[in-house]
Amino acid sequence: MIDHIGIVVSDFGKSKEFYTNALSAIGYALLMEFPTAVTGRTDVAGFGEPPKPDFWISAGASNHPPTHVAFRVGTRAMVDLFYQAALAAGGRDNGPPGLRPHYHANYYGAFVLDPDGHNIEAVCHSPE
Repeated sequence: MIDHIGIVVSDFGKSKEFYTNALSAIGYALLMEFPTAVTGRTDVAGFGEPPKPDFWISAGASNHPPTHVAFRVGTRAMVDLFYQAALAAGGRDNGPPGLRPHYHANYYGAFVLDPDGHNIEAVCHSPE
């Protein structure tokens, strides 16, 4: 079981704003933030469902190749909301909401590229 994951972003402020807005649609919030003065290395921000962050971003040279992170959600409507919020926050389309039956019959996902080109997904595995 994965406890948390992090990616590196090239523009910390821009990415923090993107993730704050895009992930709010699935119930995530910015829960923790630590500047370089605290970490000794770089600025970091943690997002998640309260009280614990499980998705972190840190400032630096962005991961290359870009990373894929999928957020599991409970309904297809939440996938749709994520997609709309992520595009409104400046994300780029990388696959609109829809069924992906090549994965399994009820795989409903949407994909956006964040400001660094990371492939961010919301997915629901339940039937409608």
